[in-house]
Amino acid sequence: MSNRDKTEWYIARIDRLPTWGLSYIILIALGFSYFITLYDVVNIGFALPFITFISASEASITVSLGLFGYVVGAPLLSIFADRIGRRNMLIFSALLTAVGSIGDALSVNYPMLATFRFITGMGIGADLVLINTYLAEMSPAQKRGSYTNLSYIGGWTGVGLGGFLSSVIVTSIPSIGWRIAFAIGGILAILALIIRVFTPESVRFLAHKGKFDEAERIVRHMEESAMRRVRLTSLPEPKILEYESITENPLEILSKRPFITRLIVLFLLMFFVYVVTYTQLGLFPTWAEVYAHYSGAKLATLIKYFGLAVIGQTIGAILLRAFVDRFDRRILCIIGTCCYSIGVLLGVYFAFISNLIAMFLSQFLIWSLIGGGFYLVYYLLNTDNFPTSVRATAFSISDGIGHLGGAIGTLILFPLVTILGPFNAWLPICLPAIIMAVIVYFVTPRTTGRRLEEVNENLLRKTR
Repeated sequence: MSNRDKTEWYIARIDRLPTWGLSYIILIALGFSYFITLYDVVNIGFALPFITFISASEASITVSLGLFGYVVGAPLLSIFADRIGRRNMLIFSALLTAVGSIGDALSVNYPMLATFRFITGMGIGADLVLINTYLAEMSPAQKRGSYTNLSYIGGWTGVGLGGFLSSVIVTSIPSIGWRIAFAIGGILAILALIIRVFTPESVRFLAHKGKFDEAERIVRHMEESAMRRVRLTSLPEPKILEYESITENPLEILSKRPFITRLIVLFLLMFFVYVVTYTQLGLFPTWAEVYAHYSGAKLATLIKYFGLAVIGQTIGAILLRAFVDRFDRRILCIIGTCCYSIGVLLGVYFAFISNLIAMFLSQFLIWSLIGGGFYLVYYLLNTDNFPTSVRATAFSISDGIGHLGGAIGTLILFPLVTILGPFNAWLPICLPAIIMAVIVYFVTPRTTGRRLEEVNENLLRKTR
């Protein structure tokens, strides 16, 4: 049997499994890790108004530096993940997040905070890519969305519950609450690092690297575990696909027309989505303080309402389980992006006119529940659309470098306010993401329920 045939044999055996074949502890652990990753995304926005040694402009730059860390960390660690393994880089990314978060908590001046925000961003940016890549490669095709969703729920609990707790902590203890919020992220990252040491390597990665003995051991364990859970004594024959082994340089693969087109449109989608996301999560409270004249108890109330609204993203992530493996993810992408952007605009408008109840409802029901709850669809579109040998690298370009959108959005918001006004400045922040979601529908294929190799390696074979 050739190496290509062996590789397909192990991949086909995973994709025929009736359920998740590894311990659910691993899913929980990755969801816990995701919690830490996305917890940090929101706690920075709540913490910044209470850090006394930075100005509003320095707060904007601080958020941007964290996102520039994403841009560096995601591609760098993902390139190594495509060469030496997903598991090794998952461990290292947790280490970076732990060091960065603890450094954030101990910062005593702006340069120190800026440095550790960059380090934190490197770890988090890599995590967003690596966790989704790992889960996509270790889940059966028909269940890929729902199992990735289980981990995603853990992450969006970090956005929802974690964001709410951060808002309570920073407003209840204004002097050191922001330090506590950062320290919690560091402690949790250390726990995630320990858990990841016991996570097995991706079978797809092992097979593509010719490590068949280790792949056999893991796949056999997955089969036995899956059969035991659903009380089967045998499994259906694996569906073997015919495609060629991929030996080209990763950049050569990504330069082929089908994949370069996908890469460009997915990069632009993530870029503009992150413009909206990080401008909203990172600077909305600071925008309200500076340009909508919130202060004291009124600012604390806005932050608490904003933190409570973010819980809708956790609820939305749970509700997404009913849709993610049944409907075209490109359609879900359009729905989620429209709700996300429109919800932001409504929230900003109602905050500007000091209607905090309407602000909360629009943020909870539209921006958070549907817009944020559907965020997983972006990640699935990225992991679904590239071959195994370059999956992490491609995802790191579209998602990791795509975080430049967040860095740029947080830098341009306040200058746009000067030009367009406090509310109108948000229009160019929000509208491009909707346009890109529509373009993605026409450029990328339907991937729901299809084998990753059917979508990608088979297509690569046709380009030869």
